[in-house]
Amino acid sequence: MKVLVTCADGFIGSHLTEALVRRGHQVRAFVYYNSFGHWGWLDESADEIKQSLDVFAGDIRDPHGVRTAMAGCDTVLHLAALIGIPYSYHSPDAYVDTNVRGTLNVVQAARDLGLSKVVHTSTSEVYGTAQYVPIDEKHPLQGQSPYSATKIGADQIALSFYRSFETPVTVARPFNTFGPRQSARAVIPTVITQIANGERTLKLGALHPTRDFNYVKDTVEGFIAMAESDRVLGEEINLGSNYEISIGDTVALIAEAMGVAVEITTDEQRLRPDKSEVERLWADNSKARELLDWQPAFGQRDGFKRALAETAAWFTDPANLARYKHGIYNI
Repeated sequence: MKVLVTCADGFIGSHLTEALVRRGHQVRAFVYYNSFGHWGWLDESADEIKQSLDVFAGDIRDPHGVRTAMAGCDTVLHLAALIGIPYSYHSPDAYVDTNVRGTLNVVQAARDLGLSKVVHTSTSEVYGTAQYVPIDEKHPLQGQSPYSATKIGADQIALSFYRSFETPVTVARPFNTFGPRQSARAVIPTVITQIANGERTLKLGALHPTRDFNYVKDTVEGFIAMAESDRVLGEEINLGSNYEISIGDTVALIAEAMGVAVEITTDEQRLRPDKSEVERLWADNSKARELLDWQPAFGQRDGFKRALAETAAWFTDPANLARYKHGIYNI
């Protein structure tokens, strides 16, 4: 395939871009324009990966640039989005522009250019607090933050083009993806970087909510399976591990993996507003198993522990750890 990956410079996007190149696909990497010529995490890719890439620097909010980037491609894997929930509380307008309008730009160009597949990236946050578990794709959608509301809007824009114009759209819905390169705005890198910098009293938010953590290698395999499948058009598909664990228990597993004992203090600025906190997430991934023959290689407790160990090893490498500001709250 000739594939465009939007947000190829980001956490999941860089891993996905590298995996696609290694499988022999032609990849155009859409990175966020900056005057420094930085390609985000792709700057850290192996030379043979970088030399294989067709890099396009632009802005997902610009319809003309998006159309130019998509020209000549067969498939687009659309990951570009603003994702920080706390940041969405005070800058919601930016989320509408990037998440909703950016997605509109992608599907409009896909329709006009006749692309064969659009894999649009959703999030488990669109479900809000679970009304039943495990959460399947028929679960009601609840916008409990401006971020999740814009992702619901983006999902529906993408699916509306499938229903209205037969634009070949499918929706990937990853649950809480983690792994090397993730921003410290997320809880697992926050815990690891504090411990790696010698902290033993950790500053965290709420510990009781549960999450379904999905290792980035599994998320990438899910995206590629969706790009290659002819059975998923018009479908929304959960990419989750089908394993539920609390934030508090996750912290305990990280401390165990890193061989330390820790205490936790509540940092008030890290708490979401009560009605905005998603209390419980647990993925039903049976649809992905049925349609994609996909299942997580790092599933359940043992797989989660292996993935945490790999993640901790990456973050504790001094060259990687130096990139993170563990002493401040990243939103």
